[in-house]
Amino acid sequence: MKRRDFVRNTALTALGTSVAAPLSALAENAVTHFESEDLAPAGPEPNGFTLNFLALGDWGRNGECLQLETARQMGDWAKNNPINFILSVGDNFYPKGVVSEQDPLWHYSFENVYTAHSLQADWFAILGNHDYYSDPDAQIRYSKISRRWNMPARYYSKEVALGKDKGKVLFLMIDSQAIVQNHEDQHPEKQLAWIDETLKKASADVKWKIVVGHHPTHTAGPRVSNYDTLAIRKALKPLLEKHKVDVYLSGHEHSVQHLKPEGFTHQFISGAGSELTYITPGIEYSKFGASENGFMYFSVDDKRLNVKVVSVSGKILYNTQLSK
Repeated sequence: MKRRDFVRNTALTALGTSVAAPLSALAENAVTHFESEDLAPAGPEPNGFTLNFLALGDWGRNGECLQLETARQMGDWAKNNPINFILSVGDNFYPKGVVSEQDPLWHYSFENVYTAHSLQADWFAILGNHDYYSDPDAQIRYSKISRRWNMPARYYSKEVALGKDKGKVLFLMIDSQAIVQNHEDQHPEKQLAWIDETLKKASADVKWKIVVGHHPTHTAGPRVSNYDTLAIRKALKPLLEKHKVDVYLSGHEHSVQHLKPEGFTHQFISGAGSELTYITPGIEYSKFGASENGFMYFSVDDKRLNVKVVSVSGKILYNTQLSK
């Protein structure tokens, strides 16, 4: 090897060693420890309320009657607005409920319809009249299979905190079908006694009382004077008034409504998850009604309860607020 080549090669080797060492050290110091949430897109911006949830009823039709489109809009809404959970107010599966926890309708009408990542929250469900035609308890058993479906019993209660020293919301999730049809095997008198006692024993820090049942006590839909409306009103309304329940939330009527009959309790109906029925005009206690596919969005803190009715197209059809 010529002397100049030896000198050049030796110099380059030395230079490479001197540069490589700091680069190697730099690489070792640059090890990262990202968690999935560190790399995920930012979630919805806070809206000033501690508790937010969606309410939907009368939906399970294999995606038909705009069920699928309404589900997609729910997913878009939940992507852009905070939600803690979803309430299903009954008639979860048409035409005759589910026969077991393996019934294909779980996939055709629920799992494969409400697919948005934003809807993979807890669903707290109750039974409707159509859910009674097959095996209502299959919907209870499905709670052990699905990560998001929650129906621990045919009726149950749930308390949700509104933040430190801000109180709670008390939810009573009831089985109105057993009461309306007086299903003796379900002992409706025991359920009514449970409703009375649970509301009576509500802790002092409960700021809002919300009862959720399938049948409305009042409506501006087709069932203004129907047997089931009158039956649940007779059985339930005295308890709602006695314990100053703020909201009775239901479905059954295939529309979205806000009603304020005489007394303390506001009635909201969110039954427009798929097939629609008409609104009866001229009902004096009706504050809002629309026969349009959509859902309700509730936002709650210790002093305010806001309700928005959102259509299948994403339009806010109605916006109201109750205050303490």
